[in-house]
Amino acid sequence: MEQLLDSLEGLLDNVSNPEYEVEYHSGVLTLKLGDKGTYVINKQPPNKQIWLSSPVSGPKRYDYVIEQDEWVYGRDGQSMGDLLNQEISSALGEELDLGLKNVSH
Repeated sequence: MEQLLDSLEGLLDNVSNPEYEVEYHSGVLTLKLGDKGTYVINKQPPNKQIWLSSPVSGPKRYDYVIEQDEWVYGRDGQSMGDLLNQEISSALGEELDLGLKNVSH
C-alpha cells in the first residue's frame, strides 16, 4: 500500500489537477479523480486480501499469488497493478505504470 501511495502521490504531483487527491488512513487508500470517479483500496488482514472499489470495473477482491508476486483477482486472473495501470491511464489520457509488479520487494 505504501508503494501504491508513493506512486499515486508522484503521479498526482505531475498532473496538477486540484480535483485529484490521494489519501491513506487506517489501511484505506482513497484516490479521487474528480468527475472520473473515486477508487477505494483497503487491506483485509483477516482474509489476507486487498479489496478494490473502482468507478470503472466495480468491486474486486485480490489475493496475493506468491508465484506472480502480485495481487490477483481470482475470477479473471488479472493483477490489481495491471487493472489500475489500465484504468488510471485511460482516465488521465496518458500511459502510466504504477510499479506494482514484484510487490514483496
